[in-house]
Amino acid sequence: MNFKLPSMIGGSNYQPYSIKTNHKSRQSTLKDEGNRLKPELVLKELNSLIGLSEVKKLVLELSAFVQIQKRREKVNLRTEPLVLHMIFKGNPGTGKTTIARIMGKLFRSMGVLSQGHLVEVERADLVGEYIGHTAHKTREQIKRAIGGILFIDEAYSLARGGEKDFGKECIDVLVKAMEDHKEDLVLILAGYKQEMEWFLRSNPGLYSRFPIHITFPDYTVEELLQIGELMLKKRQYRLHSEAKLVLRRILESRIRNGNENEGNARLVRNLIERAIRKQAVRLVKKTHLSREELMLIRKEDFE
Repeated sequence: MNFKLPSMIGGSNYQPYSIKTNHKSRQSTLKDEGNRLKPELVLKELNSLIGLSEVKKLVLELSAFVQIQKRREKVNLRTEPLVLHMIFKGNPGTGKTTIARIMGKLFRSMGVLSQGHLVEVERADLVGEYIGHTAHKTREQIKRAIGGILFIDEAYSLARGGEKDFGKECIDVLVKAMEDHKEDLVLILAGYKQEMEWFLRSNPGLYSRFPIHITFPDYTVEELLQIGELMLKKRQYRLHSEAKLVLRRILESRIRNGNENEGNARLVRNLIERAIRKQAVRLVKKTHLSREELMLIRKEDFE
């Protein structure tokens, strides 16, 4: 994982910070600021997530960087450009979309984005079937994302068709949008680590446009257990102590014997949802059920 700041604006290109506003726009700005979440509340949500310690550390760095640039701006000091486009690398179910959504809220809370919403798309939402169709589809998604984050999952698929593929046209439109809407749009390209590295190598012009690269590690067994227990708690279920041991053994076995994509939150979510269904089958024919029985997931619900 790395975080590289763009080089400082210097020389004759530097313009001191100044802003002109009228009474109405000032009132609108004050109202908008009042409706925003406070950055500390967004960071509290971030810190409540299980695992992702290095990812959290980088998000905190980004938050501090943005806040300090704004303070420097207020006293007419030179500032670094806020280029916040990102590359997310990692397996499915490792928290990429969740972090992107939190970043949208965070940038909104600090006034970097006007809305902070997340628009999540993939190749089929962007690439058309004939000349001109791709540019139209891509611009429509960009339009939806203005003021927030455009999150493109499996972004490497845009470059897999070769020179004649319409994916290249999509990339060109995205690059133009990054410049045209740089004040109110963040683009995040996400996907498997190796495929994303291939994608960036295949289009060298893209690499420099994304100064922030975040690698999302797979969750450990202990973290997956915590995630599973949290999922159950939110649904008002809980694990029996023996069921927890069984779940641990299943996770260890699946990760040890499965492929490299097994160690993520989707695995534990599937196991938990299946256990809830099996608990329902186990209980449905009973006439009298206590609150405790309705909440408790037993070891047989995982077998």
